[in-house]
Amino acid sequence: MRHKTTVPAVTFKALFRQIISWQFLWGLLRALGPRRRRPPGLSPSELICGLVFHVVAGKGTLAQHVKQLTGKDITDGALAQRRALLPVEIFERMMSAALKPKAEPARHAEAFYHGLRLCGIDGSTFSVTNTPQVKKRMRKARSRRGRAAFPKVGVAVLVELGLHNPLAAALGPNGESEMVLAKRLVSAQPEKSLLISDRYYGTPALLLDLPAEGQRHFLVRVKANLKRRLLEVYPDGSALVEIGSGERTRQVREILGRVQRSGVGAFTTVRLWTSLLDWQRHPARELLALYGQRWEQEIFYKELKVDMRSTPYLQSHTPLTAMQEIAALIIAYAVLVDYRITAAKVGEVGVLRISFLKTFELIQGLWQFLEVSADLLGPEKIRLLVRRTLRQIAEMAIPKRRKRSCPRALRQPVSSWPRLRKNTYHNGPVEYSVGEIYA
Repeated sequence: MRHKTTVPAVTFKALFRQIISWQFLWGLLRALGPRRRRPPGLSPSELICGLVFHVVAGKGTLAQHVKQLTGKDITDGALAQRRALLPVEIFERMMSAALKPKAEPARHAEAFYHGLRLCGIDGSTFSVTNTPQVKKRMRKARSRRGRAAFPKVGVAVLVELGLHNPLAAALGPNGESEMVLAKRLVSAQPEKSLLISDRYYGTPALLLDLPAEGQRHFLVRVKANLKRRLLEVYPDGSALVEIGSGERTRQVREILGRVQRSGVGAFTTVRLWTSLLDWQRHPARELLALYGQRWEQEIFYKELKVDMRSTPYLQSHTPLTAMQEIAALIIAYAVLVDYRITAAKVGEVGVLRISFLKTFELIQGLWQFLEVSADLLGPEKIRLLVRRTLRQIAEMAIPKRRKRSCPRALRQPVSSWPRLRKNTYHNGPVEYSVGEIYA
């Protein structure tokens, strides 16, 4: 275990200024923020920094955390009035500036495939409490049992799968569909990357819009009933096909595979389309196994929505502040990724073996302590304290994941899924086989 490592900025304020410079934030506020009539007691920059700190600081009100961070005493009511003057565009541009790729090919081999950065895109929702402002401006989704209990704010996030690092995010408070939000993120796919997505995104209309320049590729599962024109069948079992939407067409490779866990249970048929056309360099069986990386996106959402929050719904009381809170959560998550990467370097283990929840809890306590004691400790003692914290995180690295699967069934089925009466799982590696493709 190596003890010498690059230590991230120790206090939250210093780390926040690393990912979003004060100059950038000031320029953003001059362009989009409220007009200044007199010198404010609490600047908008301090308010934004305090809001991001609030979502990771644990128990306490926003006013308490702002005072801890800035030393300024201001009521929650006054803070709510100031937040109402900050448009969501400020937070969207902050996310564009703060969310960047962080995986390095030499250090994070598991985050790449043949030099392509593994990325994923998926959507989710956050529940908002039933305040009068929310019920007046937001509609609840319908279900088979009536309307949902809480209004929802939609979000789509582009994630670096090997690190669970958010690369871009789009927010939808007005009932925008997941597809609408995802299309806003298409241009954010980094160069030399492979985008892995589920069947919801496996439509010709969306795949034709994905950028191809800069070695941007995709590997997407598609529905069995989608039409395509067969051009050529390759020796590895995949085929070159042509897909189209309107007058536009694009050539992709189709892979029809069967997946089974350790010879137990029935095979699952998987149909994939990919822009990786070289079947010799990217064999069909290899891509079938690689598609399983898509589930890292679901773990990212679990860490973002469950591990970082203590309530099942947002703390905000208006649609605007709800979007601000979600943006603050995503930015704070990106801050914690830096600590997770550094702890993995200290322990010489993969980044995803560093528990996000343990990292969050220890760094949360570290920030709280340093915000009130940094002026009492010398720089060397602060660096030693941070280094010991990172070492402690590394020593609690979780074991390698077991190769197991759980049944695809529901305890209370709402569709054609079978009824789950007894929970079981199977150990062992996943078996893949490539099926024949016909015209």
